[in-house]
Amino acid sequence: MNKKGVLIVISGFSGVGKGTVVRKLVEKHGYSLSVSATTRQPRPGEVDGRDYHFKTVAEFENLIDYNGFIEWAQYVENYYGTPRKFVEDELQAGHNVILEIEVQGAMNIKQQYEDAVLIFITAPDARTLKERLEGRGTEDRKVISKRLKRAYEETDDMPSYDYLVVNDDLDTCVEHVHAIILAENFKTSKNQAYISRMKEELSQIRKETAL
Repeated sequence: MNKKGVLIVISGFSGVGKGTVVRKLVEKHGYSLSVSATTRQPRPGEVDGRDYHFKTVAEFENLIDYNGFIEWAQYVENYYGTPRKFVEDELQAGHNVILEIEVQGAMNIKQQYEDAVLIFITAPDARTLKERLEGRGTEDRKVISKRLKRAYEETDDMPSYDYLVVNDDLDTCVEHVHAIILAENFKTSKNQAYISRMKEELSQIRKETAL
């Protein structure tokens, strides 16, 4: 019988590179990735169904009404949500599932899945974060200002996460997150079935070898 998978929630400031970290984790280590739904417009190079499920506002709100999301939130004038069925099917199959979601959604996930692992990705410092946002070249100064304001607000939620990982060097950041997930898999709380089986086996062997 498969051990239930670990649910990993990855959040971080806008522009910190969390999406790239997640893609590397999936490519290199084979994690299952839950693709979020959103009402924002695709950025250059993004593909529907790979990067996001891009929805109209009406489509998104219809899914809300039918309880189709584990969590959903509104962030900088757009909706974001996590489809329910994929996540629950993958966890039951014993697969580790990564969710890349905003802070508000992460707190909702933690309420529903107490053993979820929350990881916050950050930049080395605030000026680097600002430079990364400007370097994307996809948003005007007004939107960048909103994202920096939101980042300031999100610092209040950082202590609610289990782990904080700095994305200074991409490959190093990816391996740090991978190491955290590996450690979570070896927690005794995730291995209760093994502990019970070992106890039963030892009880039987004791009976067989009793004088």
